[in-house]
Order: sequence, then C-alpha cells, then structure tokens
Amino acid sequence: MTHILLGDDDKELTDLLQEYLTNHGIRCDCAYDGEQVLNKIKSQPYDLIVLDIMMPKIDGLNVLRQLPTLTQTPVIMLTAKGDEIDRIIGLELGADDYIAKPCNPRELLARINAVIKRTTMQQSDIVPLEHERLQLDQVHRICTVDGETLQVTGTEFDLLVALLQQQGNVASKEWLSQTVLQRELQPLDRSLDVHVSRLRKKLQPYHEDPIKAVRGKGYQLVL
Repeated sequence: MTHILLGDDDKELTDLLQEYLTNHGIRCDCAYDGEQVLNKIKSQPYDLIVLDIMMPKIDGLNVLRQLPTLTQTPVIMLTAKGDEIDRIIGLELGADDYIAKPCNPRELLARINAVIKRTTMQQSDIVPLEHERLQLDQVHRICTVDGETLQVTGTEFDLLVALLQQQGNVASKEWLSQTVLQRELQPLDRSLDVHVSRLRKKLQPYHEDPIKAVRGKGYQLVL
C-alpha cells in the first residue's frame, strides 16, 4: 500500500483529503506544521509527501530546502491558486509537482498516482542507460557523470531518461510533459521548463550547455 505524508495546517482540509485517499487505498499520515513534517520524515520512510507552502513554525519552502539531506522522497506542493512565484520556487527547490488550493481530492489522487508511477518501476523491466559520459542506473535510480554521482530529484531523473531515449534528437515539450509529468502541456504551465533549468544547472560543471533549448521544438541532450 502506498504510504504518504500530508503536511498542511488546515485540519479540515487535511481530514477531508485523508479520508478520501484512505478510501482509495492510500495510507495517509498527517502533520500540521513544518516541524511535525520534518520529525515524521526522520522517523519513517514515505512513498510521497504532499506539502503545503503556508505552514506554521517552518514553512513549506524551508522544509523543501532541508529535505535533500533527509530523503529522496518525491514531493507534491499545495499552493495558493494563482501564486506562480511560490510554485516556481518550490519546483526549483526540488518539488516534483504542484496542485493549487482549494484542490479537488480526485485531482490530488491522480497527481499522487502519476508521481508514484513514474518514480517506482519494476526492476525486471529496466535496463541501464548510457550515453557518452552519462550513465543512468534505473534500478537504483542513480545518475553518474564521468563516474561521479549526481544528486537529482525523481522528476529530474525521469527527465534524463526521456532525453536519453531520444538518442540526441530533439524531444518536444509536449512529449516530455506527457512522458515525464504524465499530463498534457498547458500554455501557462512552466513546470517542465523549471525542471529542465534546474537539471541544466546541475550538469553545467560537465558541459557548458548540456541541454539545448531548440526554439519552437523542445529540448536536446548534448552532454
């Protein structure tokens, strides 16, 4: 059974989401401030974290900043509707996806299942991927460049897999959104661009322009 942590100080919403998710086969623990979120993460592993940005004691963005030292668990942010800045900052800090509040429980469940699906794969179906200086161990989800381990988020790893599968060809944004984020590309959705930008910065010590943006077409891995 999928086991997630839901961090939100809105107890009424949290109880509603917990009941809905539990009824759909997801075990859901709750935390009502940033300190509780961090303490629960330290005490046990989770398959996914749903994290509200506006929380007491430690806000969601500062929780995100601390997560890489504690866990590689994927994160879905809960953000205020229309608050694009928080969404972008959250994605830059390593969140895998976001959903605006007030959120539809059915949509949240769909996002949870999509993130879980792309971050947990059957080992028997996986083969290592290599390209020049880059190696991707899909069983353990480890990325190495020139033999050095590169710390990437789950979404960044999936983005590398998708780009590598194109064998140097340009991958369209529409295809990447469907393949990596498992949703259609929307005109105002910058999630994919933020993930690419963050991954590009991590790869730049190895190549000046590791992921090229091809105007009107998409992205190309050139590392």
